[in-house]
Amino acid sequence: MKKSNWKKGLSFTLLTTIFGLMLAIQFQTIKEPIVRDTRDMWELRDDLKEEQQLQVKLLSEIRKYDEIIETYKLEENENPEAALKETLNVLKEEAGLTEVEGPGVIITIDRLFSEDILGMELDNISPDLLKRLINELNSYDAEEISIQGRRLINSTVIRDINGQTKMDNYSLNTYPIEIKVISENAEKLYNRMNASTTDEDFAIDNLKLTISEPIDTITIPAYDDTIRVKNMKPVEKEEGGK
Repeated sequence: MKKSNWKKGLSFTLLTTIFGLMLAIQFQTIKEPIVRDTRDMWELRDDLKEEQQLQVKLLSEIRKYDEIIETYKLEENENPEAALKETLNVLKEEAGLTEVEGPGVIITIDRLFSEDILGMELDNISPDLLKRLINELNSYDAEEISIQGRRLINSTVIRDINGQTKMDNYSLNTYPIEIKVISENAEKLYNRMNASTTDEDFAIDNLKLTISEPIDTITIPAYDDTIRVKNMKPVEKEEGGK
């Protein structure tokens, strides 16, 4: 009896540890330097809308993880090992650690005019422009995204390093740049992207967007780098084993 209770306790401890890790990844944010806000009213309204959508998404994630924990509590008495394995697989999928397939579109970013035509060296795609595109795709219900064959997850960092735009530690300086997007309603995503004015923003930077027709099955690989979580550490046991 004591051995059974020990197994249950160990399984629940492992589950809560995994859950804490995945939740930290889900909510991890990147610290930005404080700058003076120069946005106009329309930009502020757009940003507010994005934040509200993010809040709804995060609340939905919290409810989902609460349901996972409740399900585990109900199943752990019957088969704790199976319940733990099932929950681990769900959390790995949510964290982007498994390959996924589904309907979607492929977006290609390429040069609008070559350096020979313009007679000058062209800059790489800016991190802000790429992040703006990703935010727009997310607002149109994109579920999974990969850029140049690399999975985009919640802790992914897109930034300028020494004049090069990088996604985590990988440079995005080779054209064309291929972005795969999986969405449950690929047709809706396709129509909204075609009606968007985002391509005009890219044209200003001498870039063009090409959006494929909806595709029945797109494969996006698992995230293959090490996930680093900040501001987390194991809980130290108190004296007496408590």
